[in-house]
Amino acid sequence: MSRLNFILEKEADGSKARAGRFTTLHGEVLTPIFMPVGTQATVKSQNVDSLKAMGSRVLLANTYHLLLRPGIEVFRKFGGIHKFMNWDGPVLTDSGGFQIFSLPNSRNLKEEGAIFRSYVDGRNILLSPELSIETQKAINSDIMMVLDQCVPSTVEYALAKSAMELTYRWAKRSLAARGDSNQSLFGIIQGACFKDLRKQSADALTQLSFDGFAIGGLAVGETKDERNDFCELSASFLPKNLPRYLMGVGTPIDLLEAVHRGVDMFDCILPVEQAQRGVAFTSIGKLQMRRGIYKLDDTSLDPNCDCPCCASYSRSYLHHLTKANEILGWQLIAIHNLKFYHSLMADMRSAILDNTFSSFYARKKEELIQTDGNPPMSPAKALGDQSRREEEKGGQGGISRAEKRKRLGDYEIVENAKGFWSVRQRSSGEVMHSVSNPIVEARELYIEQSNLSKRISISNHEKENEIAKEILEPFVIWDVGLGAATNAMAAITCHESNSNPRPMHLISFESDLDPLKLAIKNAGRFPHLYHRAPRKLLERGVWISEFIIWNLIFGDFTSTFESQKIPDLIFYDPFSFKTDSLLWKPEFFRQIFLHINSSEKNVRLYTYSASTAVRSALLHAGFWVGKGIGSGPKSETTIAYSQHPETEIEKVNLLSREWLDRREKSYARYPQELDTNMQASWDEKILSHPQFQASELLGQPFIV
Repeated sequence: MSRLNFILEKEADGSKARAGRFTTLHGEVLTPIFMPVGTQATVKSQNVDSLKAMGSRVLLANTYHLLLRPGIEVFRKFGGIHKFMNWDGPVLTDSGGFQIFSLPNSRNLKEEGAIFRSYVDGRNILLSPELSIETQKAINSDIMMVLDQCVPSTVEYALAKSAMELTYRWAKRSLAARGDSNQSLFGIIQGACFKDLRKQSADALTQLSFDGFAIGGLAVGETKDERNDFCELSASFLPKNLPRYLMGVGTPIDLLEAVHRGVDMFDCILPVEQAQRGVAFTSIGKLQMRRGIYKLDDTSLDPNCDCPCCASYSRSYLHHLTKANEILGWQLIAIHNLKFYHSLMADMRSAILDNTFSSFYARKKEELIQTDGNPPMSPAKALGDQSRREEEKGGQGGISRAEKRKRLGDYEIVENAKGFWSVRQRSSGEVMHSVSNPIVEARELYIEQSNLSKRISISNHEKENEIAKEILEPFVIWDVGLGAATNAMAAITCHESNSNPRPMHLISFESDLDPLKLAIKNAGRFPHLYHRAPRKLLERGVWISEFIIWNLIFGDFTSTFESQKIPDLIFYDPFSFKTDSLLWKPEFFRQIFLHINSSEKNVRLYTYSASTAVRSALLHAGFWVGKGIGSGPKSETTIAYSQHPETEIEKVNLLSREWLDRREKSYARYPQELDTNMQASWDEKILSHPQFQASELLGQPFIV
């Protein structure tokens, strides 16, 4: 029985790609996964907070180096590496086998183990399978590796066979040394580039009770085609019910190819090591920040990334830091590279689960091999062109690149006097959230007012009856008017911060995606977009996490809403009366009411408007209508219910007869297009609404 309880969730059609999960001593791991290398109990240039923020889940540390310094006694004192380095996630430890390979002039290899001369104090150390496991047990890693002999993939058959057989004998000794420890242990498949040796190695090791298997001896001299072929071959020999780990690989395209061939886990120093040299892996290819073309480039490193590096710093600044060999440059590019790697793995997992991996693989295979070897005209050369020079200066009607970045189509971003940014439609001059901070308004008006956190929490009854989350009906939200995704992201943030939420299905309706694209382009000014979900939504039309599905319904809301699930909540936030006038019409509210009232749910609709026209239209459609909290300069907003309100506070805040009196004095009490002859029947329908009948019906006196 595996100590990891590996679960294979999905295998992709047309590919050997797999999505799975397993549980370590320090939490669950979702695969495919990339593990940053922290050889000496640290990932170079990073701290644990930056690693977590970028999505790191499992770190790799090296037994050989940690044996020499700080030593076993230190880890025993601290109870292991987690407390020592302040990392509470899983840790995998390499056994020291790679050092046997990489330090041939500093060791003597024997059946007992490898004798090394310590680079710390010069003493000789016999690194045996037993000492390797003893050290890993003291480190208290979640996953230990057997000591193996890795040889260049180009060696002759006899040496490859000898190393493979020694690896098997050491694997048995490592397994015996593990004893009854609850730490997991992986065997390592060797055999260089010989098919029969790979099969022999796998056949022998899979007879032993390991918790997973690694594919060793690749990325050590073979061609890329050979690596892909022997990766696929080795994976095919391994059991499906245990995780597969390709050691020391690699570049983003290497990861894609290996996942396609059935591998689950990876580690490599490249994202951090290459960052030190100014190399960034981005959605538009591999970029070298040392190149002069970036000296005057004021754009972000990766236009499709929301990491702190991309949100706050220009390519020009990163170029300067790299050329000056400043540590900050290394740190910032490494932050981005790690985020890119983790996002790539998460995207592959989503594609596998969605059963779209084949098309994802075909598209990404082309994207990931791009480089900046054939860049567009550099800013330096462009400055030699007079018309471009005028554009850079903003002369002759031109605008600067910085200003161009703030525009997309008919939209631009503008800064409020209070310091927050909003999206403005240039043709109409209307601004989304022109007065109130969009994030604050979304939280107060839609999340807190709807009591969303409580509504998505699993009930005591469900807890007592141990009803699994997976079989609970999802809580459905209609997000009408996606805009810059402020309301949607507020709902996702609420769900992700809930300790025990039920599944949630968020459905966003939008007919113009430029506002969101523009906000993402300027993500540094829109902090709610520091999340991968909005980008995935734009790219695929859906984003899926463990218990959240977020769908984008692109098109006219009036013609798309009836095909969607009946919601529990509606965040009704169309851009404006001017640009979305049809969405505020009485006849359309009636269509919504009839559609949602076909279910037993009491659907609540929250909107920023408190106008007499909107409230009258909702009442005429059949909704029960009440007052919502104030927002910005508005003293009230509006809440509508498809059925009789349930709670006392909801009943108390229904519109009263006093509101009817005020309505009589309003010029907006009738729709503009309403024929004069129809005004009496319009009034009659509103006045006869049950909420304006005797107050005893509601159990509470009306208040204004």
